[in-house]
Amino acid sequence: MREDLDRNKDFILSEEMLIIKHSGEIPEVAYHGSLYYLTADQEGPQLSLDHNDLAQLKKMVVERYCEIIRRDLTPENRDKTIYRGLARCVANWHRLVKFGQKEKIDLETIRQDTAGRLRAFLEQEVNEVQKGTRGSSINCSKKTLADFAEELGLDSCL
Repeated sequence: MREDLDRNKDFILSEEMLIIKHSGEIPEVAYHGSLYYLTADQEGPQLSLDHNDLAQLKKMVVERYCEIIRRDLTPENRDKTIYRGLARCVANWHRLVKFGQKEKIDLETIRQDTAGRLRAFLEQEVNEVQKGTRGSSINCSKKTLADFAEELGLDSCL
């Protein structure tokens, strides 16, 4: 009986993790919706979530934020409808940092990865604009971009 409950709980959690992983621009909203559904909703499974369960759900929030940040730091996406630009990238970075601080999640590896992606993005952007092969796709102010670069540890790149 206990084994069936654990299997069912694992399945339900995996479904909620998928919902968070494929949520929209603010995965934290999906996370809180999942928590409510899983634990408090009268029509939900009313599970008791342990530290590991919560960690898995939080991991999906972080993964989703990383996915949308990477999307907007990928030069090949600049002309696609999925692209939201550096302004949205910065906003999502701030949301991720706030979530990480609140949930005590170490984001150092993600910060380093994001810094490298921003540097590569800017190098390609500058190169293409200088060559005249495209106009600038940067949709935020110089100050916003400089502050973002500094937060990521790239203050000398601008």
